[in-house]
Amino acid sequence: MAPRKKKTETPAVNPAAQNAYIAGAGTVVESRVTDTLKSNFMPYAMSVIISRAIPEIDGFKPSHRKLLYTMYNMGLLSGGTVKSANIVGRTMQLNPHGDAAIYETMVRLSEGNEALLHPYVRSKGSFGKAYSRDMQCAASRYTEAKLAPISAELFEDIDKDTVDFVDNYDATVKEPVLFPVRFPSILVNANMGIAAGMASRICSFNLKEVCDTTIAYIKDNDINVADTLIAPDFPGGGELLYDRNDMENIYKTGRGSFKVRGTYTYDKSNNCIDINSIPPTTTTEAIIEAVIDLVKQKKITEVNDIRDETDLKGLKITIDLKRGTDYEKLMKKLYKMTPLQDSFACNFNILIASSPRVMGVKEIIEEWVAFRSECVRRRVYFTLSKAEEKLHRLKGMEKILLDIDKAIKIVRDTEQEKEVVPNLMIGFGIDEIQAEYVAEIKLRHLNREYIVKRLEEVENLEKQIAEMQEILSSKSRIKRIIINELGDISKKYGVERKTAVISAEENDIATEPEVLDDSPVTLFFTKDGYFKKITPQSLRMSGEQKLKENDKITQILESTNAHELLFFTNACQVYKSRVTDFSDGKASVLGDYVPGVLGFDENESAIYMVDTIDYSGFMLFVFDNGRIAKVPLSSYMTKTNRKKLIKAYSAKFKLHTLLYFKENCDILIKSSNKRMLIVNTASIPEKATKENGGIAVMTQRKGHRVYSVEIYKSGKLENEHRYRTKNLPAAGSMKPQTSAKQATLDI
Repeated sequence: MAPRKKKTETPAVNPAAQNAYIAGAGTVVESRVTDTLKSNFMPYAMSVIISRAIPEIDGFKPSHRKLLYTMYNMGLLSGGTVKSANIVGRTMQLNPHGDAAIYETMVRLSEGNEALLHPYVRSKGSFGKAYSRDMQCAASRYTEAKLAPISAELFEDIDKDTVDFVDNYDATVKEPVLFPVRFPSILVNANMGIAAGMASRICSFNLKEVCDTTIAYIKDNDINVADTLIAPDFPGGGELLYDRNDMENIYKTGRGSFKVRGTYTYDKSNNCIDINSIPPTTTTEAIIEAVIDLVKQKKITEVNDIRDETDLKGLKITIDLKRGTDYEKLMKKLYKMTPLQDSFACNFNILIASSPRVMGVKEIIEEWVAFRSECVRRRVYFTLSKAEEKLHRLKGMEKILLDIDKAIKIVRDTEQEKEVVPNLMIGFGIDEIQAEYVAEIKLRHLNREYIVKRLEEVENLEKQIAEMQEILSSKSRIKRIIINELGDISKKYGVERKTAVISAEENDIATEPEVLDDSPVTLFFTKDGYFKKITPQSLRMSGEQKLKENDKITQILESTNAHELLFFTNACQVYKSRVTDFSDGKASVLGDYVPGVLGFDENESAIYMVDTIDYSGFMLFVFDNGRIAKVPLSSYMTKTNRKKLIKAYSAKFKLHTLLYFKENCDILIKSSNKRMLIVNTASIPEKATKENGGIAVMTQRKGHRVYSVEIYKSGKLENEHRYRTKNLPAAGSMKPQTSAKQATLDI
């Protein structure tokens, strides 16, 4: 018997819903791009700017604030450390962006990471290092943390209505909008953020200098900030190249850059350099990789080995040197060619009343003083309100204590408990709050000592209230409070500068280009782009030059190590280098492949080499069609140390020959139509524009082109006047021929 087929039931479909779906299917709704940006992108951009990436005047982004406030509520200002995972989990009650992001925030705020001058989190365990790319932090389940002592200055009086509180994302708890920080933390610890269409990058300054500058500003708004705030200070130390004008411009505009470099010591016994600090913009791995790359390119030949010896004592990069190396000259090279010296770009973009503003240091201090003044005023007003409430209650009690027997009689004669307070109000002429307070007094307190103390308390409260009312009515008193707080914080937490300040002008003198070795060398350049530099001694002992198959030497130049080299390429570009950039070679080796050493573009090859020391003389570009361009070599000189120049010559015509000459001379041009022309380069006008197409010099008949070009020496041709002309362009002349065979040989 065949099995019975199982009946499949079709789910019921709501006809109305089906019709509605079909009716809306495929509908194209037209919308303006600007409207879509306003409705979709702009809210996202504003959220990133206001709620994520840009710090506020208290010096914190929302993620920082949520983490630190959670730790404060956990009581981590005192006691021992707790597991980081516990803190991260509790923080998610305020910050629902994931545990990884919260932990990364904690890591950067910790003292173990060494990213801040004054870390807010005291850490236990491996929190990684800000100066290392590979030295990562351990997982949150392995590390522990608590708040650092300086964090107490962030939360001081936070429970006295000094700042506003708002609901968290699900309205279950409250969190502060800002911290009532007692010092300008926005300037003390570095902060960086990238928002939508804008960014913020604030460098760190020394706490003592910031406090002193703020105090000076409160006393006199017309101060020059640069007099007390010397320069930025970084947790990693280093040396800052100081230029007063540049620094004042940064302080004024909130934008600009300055250079920071690492520091080192020389170990004479081991002939090595120990780098002890690096700029805050780089990592140890980046520096090591840069040095290794320079060694591979033979731009640095003094290094035997480089390694990272960072340990519990701190950062340390060791560079082993070759015997006889001048370590000071090597360090100048490293500062110039590696991230060991780098620029720090400032962008003091801060949220003020939920609006981003790029401000100078004085403006930031002004905004912070206004913010802190409001915090102090709100704190005093809060304390005043509490004192007035207490005084009000004590005033009522004072009336009762003047006739305690009457009060006792009223309470005793009252039949119901709920009528005690109204009867006391009627009997002594006091309000409900005062009567409630009096009714709660214990019988044991109705003695002379208690009465005397309460009366004294009334007197003290009246004095305190008068004092607080005077503070609220006087801006100078509030400023005096802020000055005293800043002085206390400076004494308590202030430390000496970690980043040394050195004059940029003195450094320029100290780092002038070293005197190059001017020892003589012979340069060889081949058709396939190979280069050799051979010393006279090695050349005398050499045999035949080794070359690649089908390659040949096209240029042999006598030069010195002090000269510069220009390599012109088939892509209308020129690459610049120094003779010292290439190591000494021998006749028995192929030499350095120039496109590989100088980093040519794909399918680009070197076709001509120029050796110079002062960029005197001219370049002559002879094109197939008989046009010639004459360009001063000085046109290729640059103020900056650029290695590559584009548009080195015209690409309009096919290039036939390049020639470099220091003084005007005769050149002999031969055409494929057997004509020859002798032209003096003085008759060709020079043009400083490198890519100019030149002038027509030798006219070419249809189907013919320039065959060869060479510098002509007088007497080489008989009746050479036949090949000269007064006017250009010219077709040239044919050499008298005795036979077809001889004519072919002449060509």
